[in-house]
Amino acid sequence: MKFNELDFDTYFKNYPDADGFFGKYGGAYISDELKKAMEDITKAYFTIAKSSKFISELRRIRKEFQGRPTPISHLERLSAKLGDVQLYVKREDLNHTGAHKLNHCMGEALLAKYMGKKKVIAETGAGQHGVALATAAAYFGLECDIYMGSVDIKKQAPNVARMKILGANVVEVTHGLATLKEAVDAAFEAYIKDYKNCIYCIGSVLGPHPFPMMVRDFQSVIGIEAREQFLNMTGELPDAIVACVGGGSNAMGLFSGFLNDPVEIYGVEPLGRGTTLGDHAASLKYGTEGIMHGFNSIMLKDENGEPAPVYSVASGLDYPSSGPEHAFLHDLGRVKYDVVNDEETIDAFFTLSRLEGIIPAIESSHAVAYAMKLAKKMERGSILINLSGRGDKDMDYVIEKFGIR
Repeated sequence: MKFNELDFDTYFKNYPDADGFFGKYGGAYISDELKKAMEDITKAYFTIAKSSKFISELRRIRKEFQGRPTPISHLERLSAKLGDVQLYVKREDLNHTGAHKLNHCMGEALLAKYMGKKKVIAETGAGQHGVALATAAAYFGLECDIYMGSVDIKKQAPNVARMKILGANVVEVTHGLATLKEAVDAAFEAYIKDYKNCIYCIGSVLGPHPFPMMVRDFQSVIGIEAREQFLNMTGELPDAIVACVGGGSNAMGLFSGFLNDPVEIYGVEPLGRGTTLGDHAASLKYGTEGIMHGFNSIMLKDENGEPAPVYSVASGLDYPSSGPEHAFLHDLGRVKYDVVNDEETIDAFFTLSRLEGIIPAIESSHAVAYAMKLAKKMERGSILINLSGRGDKDMDYVIEKFGIR
């Protein structure tokens, strides 16, 4: 099936299906005991998602605590430098805690309270999901354990400090490559042991059903806001929208608002140091179908068919698979997935900072870099970039690794 054969007017009613599948991707490949826990979460989510009390509370939190709606900024100086195409950014860096992650963390923590859970646990790579969940836990009075690879703990020291200040217990993961995949492994193991008392708040549109759907739904506020804001600002829709893709939560948040519009959609993966396996984390570009962490998607595999080692300059993107909905949209051809490397990303990091006074997260810099390349190819039009987070967390690492340019 191709996207022009799909009715996007009813897309969100049909995908995922009752078993959590987007086409052949998704599902819940987990133990029978854990399936019961996921069924309880699914039932609770569908109950509160239709509750006016829950919806009103979430809207109040977004307005009064998160500072939503986040604005769109026109990048006039960067646009002039690149040519005639006009670039805009959706400012998720101005969402409370500095990234889009709080959009789903407040929703997941509210769900945990509804279910009577005492603790939330999660993994984190760049630390933004960890900070957001620690914030949500503090807001709702919940215990919080955050699992983080030792490599990322060193790269993201400011966010580690924030999590601890907010009262979270940061659990260092030292096995394997000690990055995001291993943090997910450890968090899942902890959740299996104590699922009756806690909820695993997955940090992206991945994992077993219902999390790819649930995180997408909470993040869809980005696309809903952005579509209305862009129309109000310019009187038309953007010609293209761009977002970085690791697991893909910020991207699905933006994309969900434009799937049925005549808008080109681009997801940007990290090419890292190059195309050799282990030097990048571009699963949709170079991977094949496979199951990990309880869901079926497109993943990077080693010679034994296991999840391959991955690398990205961005801690939030170094994951060997991608959300199942991204795999589905990739196969449909509705979203074009492409890559940028570390050098292009760091150049975009400094360019946006110097020309616009916005220091982007390294993750978001992948989307900025791709939009800069796309603008040079287009003769005219507009591009909306999802600036998924701010770069405060990355400054020490960038200066140490790349210096000041």
